[in-house]
Amino acid sequence: MLTVRYETWGLQPGDLVLDAGAGFGRHAFETARRGARVVALDYADDEVRGTRNTFAAMVEAGEIAPERYVAVLRGDATALPFDDGVFDRVVTSEVLEHIQDDVSAVAELVRVLKPGGVLAVTVPSWFPEKINWMLSDEYHAPKSLGGHVRIYSATELRAKLATAGLDVFASHHAHALHSPYWWLKCAVGPRNEDHWAVKRYRRFLEWDIVNQPPWVRTLEHALDPALGKSVVFYGRKA
Repeated sequence: MLTVRYETWGLQPGDLVLDAGAGFGRHAFETARRGARVVALDYADDEVRGTRNTFAAMVEAGEIAPERYVAVLRGDATALPFDDGVFDRVVTSEVLEHIQDDVSAVAELVRVLKPGGVLAVTVPSWFPEKINWMLSDEYHAPKSLGGHVRIYSATELRAKLATAGLDVFASHHAHALHSPYWWLKCAVGPRNEDHWAVKRYRRFLEWDIVNQPPWVRTLEHALDPALGKSVVFYGRKA
């Protein structure tokens, strides 16, 4: 499930890309498939190991050329272990809402980006996220260890990106059909994976991801501006 629109991000074959907070690698893998060279970084050791193993399997299977897999490493987004102006493109997806010092993280992401390079940032949208927080204290910090520490408004995130030196040139919402899933989970308890309604809705989402039926895509695109679970911003470094 991809949140970033690659045509808006402007990815080119051969680009050197940082996926900061890569998780289990959904954007990192797609970026490599499209011909870029990828460095994936995450703070969680298990996710680093999982992403590293998947990249190795992709190379072994011939799905990507070996040079597209540059590195997978553990690191902190507020203190990136890279020189200034290294990467052609940077993506951070559903990460900043977990970081207390998000201003430092944004500054670091911009620092390692080349002049003219583009940063793609995704965070939870204000309206769906607000409902999640209202439904359950266990969804967010401090009760949820490692949970979300803030709810972004689009204005706040755009201002923080601009202050860090980016020209924010595009934005959109995504994953409207995932918002009701999280509202449902929060209503019954975020950790209650066995509730019948949660299981049924999850099966629908998994079916949609695998099959990509056109009518569902059309419905979700129509709902995204109002109900999109994520908001995405694209900013170019001067």
